[in-house]
This record gives sequence, structure tokens and C-alpha cells, in this order.
Amino acid sequence: MEIQFTKMQGLGNDFVVIDATKHPFQLSSAQIQRMANRRFGVGFDQMLVIEAEDDSVADFRFRIFNADGTEVGQCGNGARCVALFLKQQQLCNKPIIRLSTLGGLLELSLKTGDKVTVSMGVPRFEPNQIPFVTNAVQKEYQVEVDDKLVTFGVVNVGNPHAVITVSEISAEQVATLGEKISRHKRFPEGVNVGFMQVIDPQNIRLRVYERGAGETLACGSGACAAMVIGRRNGLLQERVTVSQPGGSLSIDWQGPQSTIKMTGPAATVFYGRWIDS
Repeated sequence: MEIQFTKMQGLGNDFVVIDATKHPFQLSSAQIQRMANRRFGVGFDQMLVIEAEDDSVADFRFRIFNADGTEVGQCGNGARCVALFLKQQQLCNKPIIRLSTLGGLLELSLKTGDKVTVSMGVPRFEPNQIPFVTNAVQKEYQVEVDDKLVTFGVVNVGNPHAVITVSEISAEQVATLGEKISRHKRFPEGVNVGFMQVIDPQNIRLRVYERGAGETLACGSGACAAMVIGRRNGLLQERVTVSQPGGSLSIDWQGPQSTIKMTGPAATVFYGRWIDS
């Protein structure tokens, strides 16, 4: 089998983009894992698949697969890359592109240069929408990990996120604690785990351990989740710059019932063909 693809990246969060608007997408989880392998395949954090959409509201269907082959609901950095891909391939010339995803409807608008703004929808805090097992709705929750209580906020921004506020972010903490919380039994479907350091009300640092992928250089939905949790706890203003290892995103959120807007870059790296032997 031979698959044509475009390699793209948003702040170092790298993707394989596949145009399935004219042909059905037929890769299995095992094939996705082989293609994602950075030594024996192409290598990527997520595979992004663009399909035709019959829905009159959306222009295309946007599907996201982690490197382990699992399909997920949302990918903010990937959405920006898809907007650029659709423009470069002349598949859509609308000023606002609408994509249907498992996590809801996205609206994308291309700005000057390589910048794209994504309307990510309204954040959801209800535990059953994360999902997260708890007896009561709270701003923050605690779970026990290695005999210690860890405090975090939870939010669904198309993907489920737990956000931990720390005084300083350590790589070991992201790798070990992030992995354990991601698989904690109180998150039945797993969760992405963000470690947020508040610099001031307009600036935060963030590192994210993504379920099914591990730590990535940047996570768009994670940046949205961190900003929302920080603002909900009274730590942040309506517009925040989120700095991650791969670069920075601008996140806007006015408050409850308002949509989150994320602005950042996207880039095409190369075009290729993958041969699955």
C-alpha cells in the first residue's frame, strides 16, 4: 500500500496530513502506528485526515489519530495546519472554514503570513463531559498519586484536559506525573495533562503530556485548557500568551459561555509517499 501525505507542523507539534476528500480513509491502527514510528516510518505526533462532509454546516470532516492509532476529538495545532493545507491545495477559498470533528465544530480563519485563528468552541467543565469520576462539581479536584495528593482543574475543549498549576515546570514531573495522571482510573477515557506556570496575568509557560503521544513540543488544545483553568481561578486576563517548548500561542477567552480563540502559526515541511510493506 502507498499513501500520499503532507508533513506539517505547528510549533513543533508535527503531523501527517492526508487528503481523503475523494477516496475513503482505510488505514488500521497498526498501520498508523507503523507510519508514526520515527525510526522505521515517517514519524509524527498525530495523523490528520480531511474527508468530505455532507453536513451543510461544515465544509469538511476533520479526523485526528494519535501516534498509537487511537482517534481523538480535537487538535488545535493540527487545525491550523489543516487550514493552511486547504488553502495551499486550493480545496477551499472561503474566508472562514468550518470543520466537523468528534469534539465539535471548528471555525478557522487565515491571517496574514503563516498565522491562523481557530475558534475552538465553548469549554465544558461538567465532570461527565470530561469524563472524570467525582461526586461533586468543583473548580479544582484532587487525586492520589504515589501517596501524594495532586490538585488540578479539568476541562473539555474538544479533548479532555487536566491542568496542574506549578511554581516551576520540571521535565521529570511532566514525564512521570503526567503519564500517571493521564492513565488514572478516575479518567475512564484517559486525559491530557498540562503543567502551567503563571508568569503574570497575561503570560504563562506550559508543557503538556498528551494521552496516546506523550509530551509534545506544543499542544493547542492544551494551551486553551490551561488559559481557561487559569482564568477561571482568577489568575489570568482575557488574552494570554502561552509559551511552550515549540513556541507561543495567543489565546482569547472572555469567560463562561464564550468561545475560545487560538492564534498561532502553521507550516508545511514536505510532501511524500509512505510505502507500507
